[in-house]
Amino acid sequence: MTSQFQLRLSAAVLACGLALTPTYATAAGGAFAVDDSEIGKPGECKVESWASFAGNHDLIAATSPACVVKLGIPFELGGQLQRARSDSAWSTSGTLKAKTNIIPAENHPFGIAISGGSSWNLINGANTGGFINVPVTFQLRDDFKININGGWMYDSTTKINYATWGGGFEWNFVKPLTLIGEVYGQSGRLVTPEPDAAPSNNSVREPRSQLGLRYTPKENIDFDVIWGRNITGENSNWVTLGVNLRF
Repeated sequence: MTSQFQLRLSAAVLACGLALTPTYATAAGGAFAVDDSEIGKPGECKVESWASFAGNHDLIAATSPACVVKLGIPFELGGQLQRARSDSAWSTSGTLKAKTNIIPAENHPFGIAISGGSSWNLINGANTGGFINVPVTFQLRDDFKININGGWMYDSTTKINYATWGGGFEWNFVKPLTLIGEVYGQSGRLVTPEPDAAPSNNSVREPRSQLGLRYTPKENIDFDVIWGRNITGENSNWVTLGVNLRF
């Protein structure tokens, strides 16, 4: 019973973490979790792909295409296909997401957007949760911005609602390099353990962080190298390699 519960708990922790990873990132994009308030112009598209490796042998591999379309106002519509391993248990998930800008950061003191999405287990077809996020961007200089996020996430695996939060910066300190850092997390109750099972893992609610260097040799392509800590709530160190294409 205990081992079965621990497998289910690991899957729930992974689902929580993946809902906060960049299934809805457009700011730094790619494997970064904290979003900004901007979207592209109608007709613009992108494909972001990355692989993340944890010190405890967990793994995430993902690809996320998106395009901006005009539905009265511009919307960024996209999805994500993801394969992950947590405690030797494999999962395959898909996410549909949308985002629109409310106040552009350009010519304003700050920018605001709203985004949302829903995820499914592609093995059994079950819905695994959804999210709403409100990103706020402060463009302090041409080469430096701060992003603040607040929102809500529902994990249907554990039937738990979470308040989500995040803050990050992007510093283009020298072309073609950008330093990107972020701290993010979620607040809510822990999974209720079964009798005789190990206590729930509090690292699900502890802050998560990433710091990465982005190399942009051309305007339409990025290469990322990222170090992360506790990025899915499993309390481990991570290394991520990513590439982002825009067209």
